[in-house]
Amino acid sequence: MSGQTVTIPDDQAFASFKAECLCEEGWSTTYNKGIVTVWTQVLEEGKSIHKIKCRMVCKDVSAETMYDVLHDIEYRRKWDTNVVETFDIGKLTVNADVGYYSWKCPKPLRNRDVITLRSWLPIGRDYIIMNYSVKHAKYPPKKDMVRAVSIQTGYMIQNQGPNSCILTYMAQVDPRGSLPKWVVNKSSHFLAPCAMKKICKACVKYPEWKQRHNPGFKPWLYPEQTTLPIIPLSELSIQRAESLENIDESSLAEAHEREDSD
Repeated sequence: MSGQTVTIPDDQAFASFKAECLCEEGWSTTYNKGIVTVWTQVLEEGKSIHKIKCRMVCKDVSAETMYDVLHDIEYRRKWDTNVVETFDIGKLTVNADVGYYSWKCPKPLRNRDVITLRSWLPIGRDYIIMNYSVKHAKYPPKKDMVRAVSIQTGYMIQNQGPNSCILTYMAQVDPRGSLPKWVVNKSSHFLAPCAMKKICKACVKYPEWKQRHNPGFKPWLYPEQTTLPIIPLSELSIQRAESLENIDESSLAEAHEREDSD
C-alpha cells in the first residue's frame, strides 16, 4: 500500500493480490519438495527486503476450514509456536480490522512485531486474507521488540473440492535491520515450508477443537458477532519504515539449537 493515507483495500487490490499469487514470472524457485513450493524475489541487492511466496497443496483440508483457521485468533495461540503475543485492536468494517502480532525470530536475532490493517474477501469459492502495516498511537514500538513493516502480506486459498485446497502465502516485509544471509536462506529453505506444513496440520485438528471452543463463534463469517470496538480510519497512519529503528544484525552467527522439524 503506497498511498499517503490509510485505505481499506478495494476489489481491485484483492484482484491484484490474487494475480500476483498466481504469477510465477520474475520469481526464483528456492524450495520444491512434496506438497510445498517456495519462491523468492530480491527487490534490491544487499537489502533485507525481499518477497517470498509459498504454495502448498492440502489434500485433507477444505478451503472453508483453512479460512477459519487463518482467522481464528484463539486457535492460533494454540498451534502457532512462533507467536509471542497476538490480539485484535478493533474493527474498521465488516471485512477489515486492526491487530497486533509479535513473533520469535531465529536466535540470536531480536524478536519482531507488527501492527497491521487486515482485510478479507471470499472470491467465488476462493478466499483472500491480506494485510499491511499501520501506526496506532496507543501501540508504539516496544523496547524489547523490533517493529517490522508488512508492505503487503497475505494468503490466497483456492478451493479444490470438498476436502482439498491450495494455500498460497505471499509476503513483502521489511524486518528493519540488516539480516545475515543465513536468515534469509533459512526463511525460504526451512522456516517457510515448516510454517506451511504446521498450518495444514492445525487445519486437520481444527474441526474437533472448534466443537469444544465456542463452535458457533466465527465473526469473520458473521460480523454481527464481533465485540471489537470500531476504530475510525483517522486514528491510523501508514507505518513508514524510515521512521523506525534500523538495527544491524548482519554479523550475528546462527545459534545452533534443536529445530522443530514438524
